[in-house]
Amino acid sequence: MPELEVIRLDKWLWAARFFKTRSLAAEAISGGKVHVNDQRAKPGKEVKVGAKLAISKDNYRWDITITAIISQRRSAKEAVLMYEESAESRVKREQQIIQNREQRELFDFSGRDRKPNKKERRLIHRFKQG
Repeated sequence: MPELEVIRLDKWLWAARFFKTRSLAAEAISGGKVHVNDQRAKPGKEVKVGAKLAISKDNYRWDITITAIISQRRSAKEAVLMYEESAESRVKREQQIIQNREQRELFDFSGRDRKPNKKERRLIHRFKQG
């Protein structure tokens, strides 16, 4: 398939697997979560190879440069080749992932927030009766 020169921003974000659907990508763009060359953009904005994107999603941030334009959604391995992430962005995001993981481990009390299942109820009844 020949490589395109320009593509809609929402379609590129969908093809590069930043968002599951084009409508989610368009919603994020309209909400100011995606900037093209440090400017807010609309979902229909046409982007080219070399454009710089700043994407904020789920409290994480990517600062990337578009390296390829493919209009079809491909596997995750191929999608990663469509852009190049800056080193500072990658380091910040990895540190934030580690920090979030540590917070979950510290504050996860794994207490019961559900009803006991059938097996657990039987054990409780046995314990109380005998």
